[in-house]
Amino acid sequence: MGIKVNELFYSIQGESTFAGLPCVFVRLSGCNLRCRWCDTRYAYEHGQFLSVDAIIDAVGGYRCSLVEITGGEPLLQDETPLLVEKLIALQYTVLVETNGSRDIDLVGRRCHRIVDFKCPGSGMHQYNDLGNIERLTPGDEVKFVIANREDYMFSRSLVVAIRKRMGNTFPVLFSPVTPGLSARELAKWILRDRLNVRLQLQLHKIIWGVDAKGV
Repeated sequence: MGIKVNELFYSIQGESTFAGLPCVFVRLSGCNLRCRWCDTRYAYEHGQFLSVDAIIDAVGGYRCSLVEITGGEPLLQDETPLLVEKLIALQYTVLVETNGSRDIDLVGRRCHRIVDFKCPGSGMHQYNDLGNIERLTPGDEVKFVIANREDYMFSRSLVVAIRKRMGNTFPVLFSPVTPGLSARELAKWILRDRLNVRLQLQLHKIIWGVDAKGV
């Protein structure tokens, strides 16, 4: 049947430690969560089925070595691991952004897995698979999207477990919900606690606008 793809486009990477780099995005359809602040609701259902080889051909047309597979939730689709492995075999650097509710080892450890653990403000934190902390590798990173002080405290508590497992240099990113929590307020909390995390803003929204798609 193939993989259900919502959109495939070339843009500037707006998040993660790869932010600022040109990147091909393969946004897959379908998600098992319904976060209150989700900005990609259009990917819940809509899309078209493409073969793995068709996706790779489309990616190749952009002549860019960095590819992100996102969603939705890409680990819901059976052929996502095959797509990842084929892209890696072709010498692409592959990022897989996942919502933290699925076993990240479904895609193996040769790609860069961006695990977006959900905070209470999302309404979905009860679905976090915290076993993923034990599955992290040095090539992965963790992201928290923070709506309020409760979310910050929740994230801070998980950072302790992540640092214990992965060390102080492992990338952990805190992003404010926009619109909602101000970046300034989140920055104050991080600095006050001397918390060793990276404050992340959504660069693509700054460049192209909050409601832009396909960028």
